[in-house]
Amino acid sequence: MSARRPLSLAILAGLFLSPAAFAGTKLLRFPDVCGDKVVFTYAGDLWTASTQGGTAARLTAGPGLEESARFSPDCSTIAFTGQYGGDDQVYTIAAGGGEPKQLTFYPAKGPLPQRWGFDNQVYGWTPDGKAVLFRSWEQSISETNPRLYTVPATGGLPTPLPMPVAGVGRYSPDGSKIVYSPKYRDFRTWNRYVGGWAQDLYIYDFAAKSAKNITNDPNTDRDPVWIGDAVYFLADRGAHLNLYRYDTGSGDTKQLTDYQGADARWASGDGKSQIVFEVDGQLHLYDTQANQDRALDITVPSDLVRARAEERSVKDKIEDFALSANGKRALFTARGEVFSVPVKEGITLNLTHTPGAHEREAAWSADGKRIVYVSDQSGEEAIWVRDADGGNAKQLTSETLGRLYAPRWSPDGARIAFVDSNNNVRIVAASGGPAPAVAHDPVFLRRDHVWSPGGHYLAFSLTDKNDTKPRLHVYDLAAAKSVRVGDANFDSFSPSFSPDGQYLYFLGNREWAPQLSNIEWNFAANRDTGLYALALRKGIANPFAPRNDSATGEEKKEGEGDKKDDGKPKAAADVNDRIDFEGIDSRLVRAPIEPDNIAGFEVSRKAIFYVVTDAQYYGRDGAFKSKLKSWSFEERKSTDLFEGVDDASLAADGSTALIRSDGAFKLIDLNAGKPEPKDVKTDGLFALVDPKAEYAEIFRETWRRYRDYFYVQNMHGYDWPAIRAKYEPLLTWVGDRSDLNYLLGQMVAELNIGHAYVDGGDLGLPPKPHVGLLGARFELDAASGQYRIAKILEGQNDEERYRSPLTELGIDVKEGDYVVAINGQPLTANDSPYRLLRTAPGQLVQLTVNGKPGSDGARTVLVQPIDSEEPLNYYAWVKHNREYVAKASNGEIGYLHIPDMGADGIREFIKWYYPQLRKQGLIVDVRDNGGGNVSAMVIERLSRKLLGLDYARGLDVVGTYPNETFLGHLAALCNGTTASDGDIFSHMFKQAKLGPLIGVRTWGGVVGISGWGQAIDGGNIFVPQSASASADGQYVVEGHGVDPDIVVEQDVASLLQGKDPQLDRGIEELKKTIQAAPVKLPARPADPNKAPDSMRTKGASS
Repeated sequence: MSARRPLSLAILAGLFLSPAAFAGTKLLRFPDVCGDKVVFTYAGDLWTASTQGGTAARLTAGPGLEESARFSPDCSTIAFTGQYGGDDQVYTIAAGGGEPKQLTFYPAKGPLPQRWGFDNQVYGWTPDGKAVLFRSWEQSISETNPRLYTVPATGGLPTPLPMPVAGVGRYSPDGSKIVYSPKYRDFRTWNRYVGGWAQDLYIYDFAAKSAKNITNDPNTDRDPVWIGDAVYFLADRGAHLNLYRYDTGSGDTKQLTDYQGADARWASGDGKSQIVFEVDGQLHLYDTQANQDRALDITVPSDLVRARAEERSVKDKIEDFALSANGKRALFTARGEVFSVPVKEGITLNLTHTPGAHEREAAWSADGKRIVYVSDQSGEEAIWVRDADGGNAKQLTSETLGRLYAPRWSPDGARIAFVDSNNNVRIVAASGGPAPAVAHDPVFLRRDHVWSPGGHYLAFSLTDKNDTKPRLHVYDLAAAKSVRVGDANFDSFSPSFSPDGQYLYFLGNREWAPQLSNIEWNFAANRDTGLYALALRKGIANPFAPRNDSATGEEKKEGEGDKKDDGKPKAAADVNDRIDFEGIDSRLVRAPIEPDNIAGFEVSRKAIFYVVTDAQYYGRDGAFKSKLKSWSFEERKSTDLFEGVDDASLAADGSTALIRSDGAFKLIDLNAGKPEPKDVKTDGLFALVDPKAEYAEIFRETWRRYRDYFYVQNMHGYDWPAIRAKYEPLLTWVGDRSDLNYLLGQMVAELNIGHAYVDGGDLGLPPKPHVGLLGARFELDAASGQYRIAKILEGQNDEERYRSPLTELGIDVKEGDYVVAINGQPLTANDSPYRLLRTAPGQLVQLTVNGKPGSDGARTVLVQPIDSEEPLNYYAWVKHNREYVAKASNGEIGYLHIPDMGADGIREFIKWYYPQLRKQGLIVDVRDNGGGNVSAMVIERLSRKLLGLDYARGLDVVGTYPNETFLGHLAALCNGTTASDGDIFSHMFKQAKLGPLIGVRTWGGVVGISGWGQAIDGGNIFVPQSASASADGQYVVEGHGVDPDIVVEQDVASLLQGKDPQLDRGIEELKKTIQAAPVKLPARPADPNKAPDSMRTKGASS
C-alpha cells in the first residue's frame, strides 16, 4: 500500500456538515446511486431522491423490511431484498415505482439476529443488466459460509458464482472480474476489529479462475465499488471507517476521506463516477472525478406508520405474573405495563399507563391493598409502590442502584426486599428512603430471598467463595446482621418459611447417586436435589415424624409443633417466628420427598408444593418438561397436579396456583383431590403502545445494562456517557424497530468487543411461509423447458436431522428425473419449484415425476419433506472429509468436525469421537465453529493420559485406564470463523499441548454474554460480562484471536480444484508424527504362574 497522503482542502471542506445547516432526515440506510437519483431504506421502506437532496419519494410500503436496493446499469429498475412474505427474497421494481417482482423462492434463513444481516442480500447487477447479484445461504453448511449468486431478471433458478465462500461482491465494468470478500461479517457490531474474521477484498478473474488479494491489512475492508480502473472501498485503518481507492494497475491504495466522528457505511456506486454511503445516518455522495464529497440534505415525508401509537393487545408480551394472597386476582406485567387480572370474573385493569417506561416484576402486598414493582420511569430503575386500584403511585428508591430484581413485601407491608445488579440484597421502607445493602453475593445474582412470616428475618442464599455453591443465610433485622444456617459443607438454596414460623425449608443438591453414562465410564449429577427443613427453635418437633394414633384423640401428635394450629392464616404480628440460632444446624430434617430435579417449591399449612423437571438433555427437542406436585402433611404422600409447567405462582394462602404452560395460563385449585385446570383469560391485556416512547426507553435501558454489566468497569476506557450523548439524538429519526436495532448496534459497537448484540423486538414481520424441501437440487432443461432433479443430497436416514427425503426406502425418484408437477400443480419453466413446495408444516408433498420430458408415463410419489437442507449440505461435507482423510492415510487417521460448542457440536463429537478412539491419529476440525459452552468437556476427553491397561480373557481388545482414552496423535484445524467457545477450544488445545493447531487466526471473541431479561417489546439485549483469562490471570484471545501453530491459507485456486489445503496439512503433520512415533500397545504379558511347585501344571515352568 502506498504511503498515506495529506487530504486536500477541497476534500476536507466536504467532510463535515454543520448541524445547524442540516434540516433533513437521518438514519437513511443501504443507499445506491444511479444518474441523478439515490435510493435508500428508511423506516423499513425504500425511497428515492435527487442527488441534489430535497424531498424523497416513496418506492415501497410493504410489511417487513426492504433493503439493499441497487439500480440496474440503465437506472430503470431497482433490485432489492424484501420481506413481503416474511422471508428475505430478491425482488425487482421499476425505478419509478410499481408492483415488485419476486425473483427468488428458496426459503431464506431467518429471521436472523441483526449480527447476521439478511439472507438473499442484493449487491448489484451483472454489467449487462440481465441478472441480479446477491448473497445467499442456499447451499451453505453454516451462517459463516454464504455464497454469491446471480438470478436472471426475467426469473429462473439462481446460479452460484465460482468462489466457494463469498460475502459482498461487485463486478468489474466489463464483467470479466469481480471484487469480493471471502469473509462475511458486514452486520457485526464490533468497531475497530482486527481479529481473524476481519474482511479482506479479493479480485477474482473468471477466465483465469484465480483470485488476488488487494487489501492485505489486519483491519476491516468492505463495501467495494468498481469504477474504471479502481476499486473503492471502506476501511477502518484509523478510528473510523473511511473511503479508500485501490488502483488495479499500480496496486497503490489511497485514503480519500477522513471522518473522525463517525463511520462511513454501506458504500455503493454507479460504476461511473459516483459513490454514495451513509455517515452518522446522513447520505454522502463522493464524486470520483472531482474528488469531492458532499452531504445530501434529504427530507423523507414518511407517515412512520410503524412508529404510530395505538391501543394493542399485549398478551403476547407477558414477562411475569403473580397471584394475590387469596388467589382471586393476578398481576401481569406485559409490554412494560402492570395489569390486575381476575382469575375468574371481573375487569382487567391497567394499573400503570406508562408507555415510555418498563415496569416489571410486580407483587402484591399480603393484604392485597398495594402492589410493588420495578420501573425505569425516572430514567433509572427504581422500586415503586401504588394502590391495587392503580392510584397513589410512589417511587421508593432514588439512588442509582443498577438493574433491580424481585421486590418482595414483608408480611406486615412495612418493608420491601429486593436485589440489584451488583448482587446486593437490599431492604427499603414501604414509605421510601434509603435502601441499604444487607448482604452481598461475591459471585452470582441470586433472587431467592424470602421474609419470615412475622417479618423479623429475611432468608436468602449466598455463594460460597470456596466452591461457588450457595449457602443459606438469615438476616436478623433487629440485630442487623446475617447468620449462615445449615451445613457449611454443602449447598443450600431456595429458602421458604413455613406459615407458622416454625421451620425454614430449603433445597440442596445432596443426593449423591449419580447417573451413569452409556458411552463411557463416567457420571452426571441428575435427580440430586432434596428438600430439607431447619427447626427454628429448640423443642420444635419433627414435621415428618411417624404418627401414633390415640384412643382419646387428645394427645398432641408428633410433629404438630409447639403450638396448635387452627388452620387459619395468621397476621404477621401473631406469628412467632423467633429463631434460636444456637445449634440450628443440628435441627435439620430431610423431607420424605423423593430426590429429583426439584426446580422450586412453596410450603402451605397443608402441603408442600414443588416443581420437578425432566433431566436436561442438550439438543433433544421437546424432552424437557416440568411437573407440579404436592406432598400432603395429612396423607404423607406426593400427588401429581399438573404436567407442562413453564412457570407458576402460588397464592399465599395455599388455595390456588396460577401456571403458565405453552403460553397459556391455567388456574389450579390446590385443595381439590384431582384439580381440573381452568383457563385464565388474558384477552383484556390492552395498552397504549407508543413505539417512539418505547424506542427511547429501550435505548436508555440498553445503555444502562452495558453500564451495569459490562465485564470491566472502565468500559475499555471509553467515555460511555459521551457515547450515549453521541447516539441519543438520532432517536429523533428512528422509524421502526430495525432502525432502533441498527442505532443500538452502532452504540454498543463503540466498545470494541465481541458478543455486543442487540436484536429482535417488535419488528412487524409478516408470517414466514413454510417450504417443504426435498433434499435435492433442481435444474432447468432448456431444450424441453422442464425442471429435472440435478442432484439428490445424500443423507443418513437413521438420524432424523440428516434424513434425505428422496433417498428413503420406497421413494422412486432418481437424479435426472423430470418434475412434471408438485401437489398437482404443473411446474413450468417460468415458475419456481420452491414456490410450489410451499406447504403447511408436516404436510406430505406429492411429486409427479418422469424419466423423460412431459407427462406421458409419469408417476406420482408421496414424499415427507424436510424444513432445511443445511444439515444435508453439512453432512455431505463432513462425510467427504472423513473419507478423504481415511483414504489419504490408509485408515490410520480419523476425522471429526465440531460445528459449534453447543447441542450440535457435542452431538457430533460424541457421534464421531468414540468410533475412532483406536486410530493412530485424529484431526479435530473446529473451522466455522459457532461457539457455545462445551469446549471444556471436549478438551477434558482429548487430554486424558493413559495410566494403565486392562486385559480380559476372551477379549482381543485391550482396555484403557482411564476408560475411553484416545491413544493416538492429535491435530486441530481452525479458521477466522472459529468463534467464541471455538476460540477458547483452540487456545486450550494449544495450552494443553495436544498437537499442532493448523489454519489461520480465529475470530477472537471470548467475553461471554448475559441477557438478564427481555426488552419492553420482547427484544434481546446481550452484554459481554464474563471474560476468559490465562492461568496466570491475563486476559487472552479477545480482539485478536488464537494464532495457529502452522499457518495455512485456503487459497481460492485450490478450493476451486476441490482441494482443502488446511486439511491436507493436518494429514501431512499427523503422518509425520505417526511415522516417528507410532502408537503401539505393549504385548499382553505372559500368564502369571502363582502355583507352588507341588501344585503346578505338569511341564509348566516356574
